[in-house]
Amino acid sequence: MSQVMPQAILYIHGFNSSPTSMKAELTKRYLAEHFPEVEFYCPQIISSPNAAIAQLESIISSRPNVLWHFVGSSLGGYFATYLAEKYQVKAVLVNPAITPYLLLADYIGWQTNPYTQERYQVLPEHMTELKALERQKITENLYQVMVQTGDEVLDYQLAVDKFPNSQLIVQQGGDHSFIDFADMLPTITDFLALANAK
Repeated sequence: MSQVMPQAILYIHGFNSSPTSMKAELTKRYLAEHFPEVEFYCPQIISSPNAAIAQLESIISSRPNVLWHFVGSSLGGYFATYLAEKYQVKAVLVNPAITPYLLLADYIGWQTNPYTQERYQVLPEHMTELKALERQKITENLYQVMVQTGDEVLDYQLAVDKFPNSQLIVQQGGDHSFIDFADMLPTITDFLALANAK
């Protein structure tokens, strides 16, 4: 009988968020209950985009013999897209940012993370770094993209247009936090084929 490759999920939280955010905690608990053999990683993302990517790639390279999957929320979805294209592995994007270098230009200056109380600066060069991470070519069928039309932070239609050949889930209403995210976890793990590891 062939041995199944170990699997790991890298959860990438959004701007001004943390590993203790609701979606990250729900994902961690769901995996622990239903897929305890799947490794779960959710670091506190460094505020500089280039440093954040280096941080995430360091985690990936630390476990070279596992099959990685990415779950990214908001800005984390943007980072997850970059990583999914680089490593050609599946990613789930939850209300993902599509052009964060435009949106976050309004946040240049000092910020305080409401979860960690970290004080840090968003710099103009961070917009340049974000733009450089943009992937124009999207691999078909590599993504599950979940959006809610009531997202008050991001225009959900941008994600729909960016990922036309992906598994799109468009829910009416909701908000940027993705209401009832817990109900989507079985759909997420099905897409990532985690059941194959059992």
